[in-house]
Formats: sequence, C-alpha cells, structure tokens
Amino acid sequence: MNDKPALITALDRILTWVAFLCGGATLIFMTGFSVWNVLIMRKTLNAPITGAEDLLILSLVVIVALSIPFGARTGAHIEIEVFEARMSAAFAKWSMIVVKLMGAALLFFMAWRLWHAGGTASKFGETTQQLLISYEPFYYLLAASVGIYAVVILLDIWQLLRSGEVVKLKLGKDPT
Repeated sequence: MNDKPALITALDRILTWVAFLCGGATLIFMTGFSVWNVLIMRKTLNAPITGAEDLLILSLVVIVALSIPFGARTGAHIEIEVFEARMSAAFAKWSMIVVKLMGAALLFFMAWRLWHAGGTASKFGETTQQLLISYEPFYYLLAASVGIYAVVILLDIWQLLRSGEVVKLKLGKDPT
C-alpha cells in the first residue's frame, strides 16, 4: 500500500512549495548580496556594507528552518538501523514507533522552548551584533519549523500503524 493519505499529500505539497519558493528566494538573496558586498562594495569601492554578516547569518537561519520539515518528509535525516536486520518485523515496527514517539516528544519540547525564547528575546536584548535585529521572529520561525517536524514524525507513526511502512516524499525522477 504505497498511496499516501490526502493529509500527507497536502502537507507534502505545502512543504515543497515553501521550501522551493522561500528557500530559493533566500538563496538568491544570499548569493546576490554576497557578490554585491564582496566584489562591488568591498573590493571595488573599498566600502563593505555594514551589517552584511548579520543579514547573511539570519538568512542561514531561514534556510535551516525551511529545510527541517522538508528534509524529514524526503528522508534526508539520518537513521541508523544497525539491528533492524536481526529483529522480527513486528519488533522492528514497534521499536520504530517508540523511537519516533520519543523524537516527537523531544521536538515538541524544543518547539515550546524556542517559542518561549522568541517571547523573551526582545526583553533580554537578543539581537544581531551590528544591525541590532531582534532574534524574536527567527526563534518563532524555528519553533514553527521544529513543531512541523514533530507533526511529520507523528504522521510517520500513523503511516506505520496503518500500513507498516512510511511513504516518503519523492523529488523529481527519484527511482527509489
């Protein structure tokens, strides 16, 4: 049974579009801004852009946040299955469910703590070094990303219980 439920298909479509559009726009910004700052402003005009590092670091945070749940759906995260070949199918399935439940609990805790950190970032003056951009929205973005990752893991558990396997998101003409 390799067909995906409508909920997972919709989630895959949303994650793909967000990752490609927003991630692509962020990568275009980072590339263009880096070239402009280094080649034009720094090397040619000897006047680098103040705060360029701040903007690039925050752009990297955006890229990471966008890639976390998308990577989970495509199977990009590492899973080490050392003993699975020696386990019975039932034991392997239930041990995977238990591990995924623990992972989801940890991720929900992380999302909660990131959201809390976002709420206190302005209060404690958590900002970038040069431009003093608050970390608050970036904490919220990471919290949402980690929370979506936890939901993806719960959907993986649902797939395991339903059909015994997790159907990952396929990209392009990936034969596997």
